Amino acid sequence: MEEFRQALLGYRLSFLDLSYNNLSGKIPTGTQLQSFDPLDYAENPLLCGPPLKKMCADENGSDLSNEEDKDEFITLGFYISMGIGFAAGFWGICGTLIFNRSWRYAYFKFLNDLNDWLYVRIALIKRQLKLAYA
Repeated sequence: MEEFRQALLGYRLSFLDLSYNNLSGKIPTGTQLQSFDPLDYAENPLLCGPPLKKMCADENGSDLSNEEDKDEFITLGFYISMGIGFAAGFWGICGTLIFNRSWRYAYFKFLNDLNDWLYVRIALIKRQLKLAYA
């Protein structure tokens, strides 16, 4: 129980057995996982990297932080789509307000009424707080 409590407090683990779990991939470097015995990783045939003798196929000295930079989601098409979407949304709202007078009046009346409602609510809350703490 003491080891578990120390692990929760940020101390190093002294025992971890990951054998027979059918794990795969590279063991993360720069962690305390390299300090365990290779027998703790037994019967995980697709697991590679230190402390195991089996090195990974992509073991060329690069770390995992370089893989995060290769984000294929953000491409030129993404930026083009984002620009078209912004333009369509902006002109869909603003163009409607510019060219349709009744909608423009209704929109600004709504904003004016919302402003009045918020002012009254804040004034009432301030008065209640003043009376409660006076």
